[in-house]
Amino acid sequence: MARSHTRTEARRVGKKRFTPLKRAVRLPVWGDLGIRLSLALGLIFLVVMIHWWDRDGLVDNLDGHVSFLDVIYFTMISITTTGFGDIAPISDRARLVEAVIVTPVRFAVLFIFVGTAYNFIIKRSWERWRMARIQEQLTDHVVVLGFGVSGSEAVGELIERGTDPSCIVVMDGNAERLEQAELLGCNVIEADATRDENLEAVRIAQAQTVLVSAGRDDASILIVLTVRHLAPNVPISVVVRAADNELLARQAGADNVINPVRFTGLLLAGSAQGAHISEYMSDLASVSGRVQLVERKVKPEEIGRPLSDLATGGRGLRIYRNGAACGFWEDEALCLQEGDVVVEILPTDERPEQPEGEDAQIL
Repeated sequence: MARSHTRTEARRVGKKRFTPLKRAVRLPVWGDLGIRLSLALGLIFLVVMIHWWDRDGLVDNLDGHVSFLDVIYFTMISITTTGFGDIAPISDRARLVEAVIVTPVRFAVLFIFVGTAYNFIIKRSWERWRMARIQEQLTDHVVVLGFGVSGSEAVGELIERGTDPSCIVVMDGNAERLEQAELLGCNVIEADATRDENLEAVRIAQAQTVLVSAGRDDASILIVLTVRHLAPNVPISVVVRAADNELLARQAGADNVINPVRFTGLLLAGSAQGAHISEYMSDLASVSGRVQLVERKVKPEEIGRPLSDLATGGRGLRIYRNGAACGFWEDEALCLQEGDVVVEILPTDERPEQPEGEDAQIL
């Protein structure tokens, strides 16, 4: 439970600190490179003009005459710290100019060129190599397609439940949303989730599960179709908002279809029947609640026992046997069998840590 209050603490800190408005600058690569080169050339031209203005303080040891070409030559060897000695400052003013003006310009130009080389060559090459290594090693990870309201809440809840952010891959077409996912420690990719090559880039077939929340039902269903085509055996959960599209989402290949409108209606209806029903349902759905719904396979020592006598001490609610759901009051729940899937309620404080590879999951 080390991460159980990550989002709560982040929101608390966010309320205390003032965050100014920001707007991303959409500048192409060639534009950024042009600005850097223009700035460097502008500084060099400034030094040329200063040297030309103060050419009387310079001496040419070859012919004794300092021409404009000599000034350009002297400026370039001064900025690049080459220093052949054929042209040199001799007056106090010229030496002061070299020390106070030319030396800072020399460092500025050097930083511009080094920074440009780092950003456009070293950094990009390193990032490509690093991301290629990450992609090669991706397996048993969670892929989140869409980082809107539902997707971001799902990622935050997964992290609070103990999922390592480095095992989560977020794909979205919005760079600002991806920045938020990257701050959480997730792997991010700015791409269209309906394209085969983008899904293959995140090794969709090796994923543990896929969560789809594109913001529009038609886009979400198309993504589900694409994912199911590339990953026939990976569980897919999708968010749809229209009841008519729930069947289409299942036909597209989704294993779980979540309708937030329907769930909100259930909470509202529950609140009409009792003051605490909706609160308890929300408690079950969130890791920050006092109780948790857990779905897992039956343990070997539980085979033959009734659903009411689970080894974990939880309250058994339902079993899934051969694809059919059986409630705790039905005869099938009197004797657990191998292959059954159990749904139980456990207190949050007593929920054991989930070992890697175990097939139990929090609902």
